[in-house]
Amino acid sequence: MSTTSPPSPPETAVMARLSRLDQFLPVWIGLAMIAGLLLGRFVPGLDNALDAVTIGGISLPIALGLLIMMYPVLAKVRYDRLDTVTGDRRLLLSSLILNWIVGPALMFALAWLFLPDHPEYRTGLIIVGLARCIAMVIIWNDLACGDREAAAVLVALNSVFQVFAFGVLGWFYLSVLPGWLGLDGAQLEVSGWEIAGNVLVFLGIPLLAGYLTRRFGERARGRDWYESRFLPKIGPAALYGLLFTIVILFALQGDAITSRPWDVVLIAVPLLAYFAIMWGGSYALGKAIGLTYERTTTLAFTAAGNNFELAIAVAIGTFGVTSGQALAGVVGPLIEVPVLVALVYVSLWARRRFFT
Repeated sequence: MSTTSPPSPPETAVMARLSRLDQFLPVWIGLAMIAGLLLGRFVPGLDNALDAVTIGGISLPIALGLLIMMYPVLAKVRYDRLDTVTGDRRLLLSSLILNWIVGPALMFALAWLFLPDHPEYRTGLIIVGLARCIAMVIIWNDLACGDREAAAVLVALNSVFQVFAFGVLGWFYLSVLPGWLGLDGAQLEVSGWEIAGNVLVFLGIPLLAGYLTRRFGERARGRDWYESRFLPKIGPAALYGLLFTIVILFALQGDAITSRPWDVVLIAVPLLAYFAIMWGGSYALGKAIGLTYERTTTLAFTAAGNNFELAIAVAIGTFGVTSGQALAGVVGPLIEVPVLVALVYVSLWARRRFFT
C-alpha cells in the first residue's frame, strides 16, 4: 500500500512558501496596532510631533511608510502584460460599478442604518465609502495570489475616477440624497486638486519608480536576474512599510481610540458589515461572470478596500482633527486591516473549493 501523503491544499502550499514575516502577518499587524495605540496614548506630544510636517494633509511619516510599502509591489508588476487586463471588459466594468455605484451606496445605507443618531460618525463613514482603494489593497491582493497586473490597472483606474468623482459623490451623498429622503445631511467641501495631489504622491511616485526599476533592471541584467535575485531582496520592504505605517497611523489617533472605546464599537459594526458584503459580493460576481481565480480575487479586494489615507485627510481638513468624522476615518483601518488580512486566508481557501 502506498505511503505517499496526499497533496497539501493550495493555500497550505502557498503559506509554506512564504517567509516567516509573511506567515505571521496577522500577528505582526496586531502588535503594530497595539504599539501605535500605546505610543499615542502614553507619549505626550507625539501626535503633534508626527503631524508637524504633512504631505497632502497626511503626516510625513505615514507618507514615507506608504511609499516604501507600495514600491516593491509595483516593481513586481509585469508592465508588458497590462494590455491583457485593459482588454478584459468584464473585469473593468465590474470594478467601476462596484467601486463607484455599489460601494458608496452601500456605505451610505449602512451608516444611516446603524448610526442614525450619530451624525458625525455617520458622515465620517460615508467619506470612507467614497474613498476608493489606491494603496494597501495591492498588498492584500499580492498575498492572496491575485492578478498583480490587474490590480495595478484597477488601482490606476480608480485613482483617475477618484480625482473627478470624490467631490461630486460627496456632495450627492451628504447633501442631495439626504434631502431627497427627508434626512439631515452635511455639506462636504473638498478640493479636486487635493485629491489629485494625493493620488499623484501615493500612487504616481511608487508606480513610476516601479516601472523604471523593472525597465532598466531587466535591460541591464535580464528578466531572470530581476525576478529571481532583485525582487526577493526588496520584497520584504513592502511589509516593513505596512507595519511602520500602521504604527504611526494608530499613534496619531491612539488617544482618541483608547479614550472612546464604545464609540469605536459603534463605528466598527457597519464597517464590518460593509467589508463582508463588498468582498463576498464581489467575489461571487467574479465567479459568476467567469473570471479566473486571480482576477476574481483582485476584483474582490479592489472593491472592498478603501483609501483611508484620503478619507482621514478629508475628514481632518474639513471637520478638524478632533472631530467625530476624523475618528470614524481612523477606525476605518483599525477594522479594515485585520478583516482584509483574514480575507486573504479566506481567498486562498476559496481557490481550492471553487476554482479547481
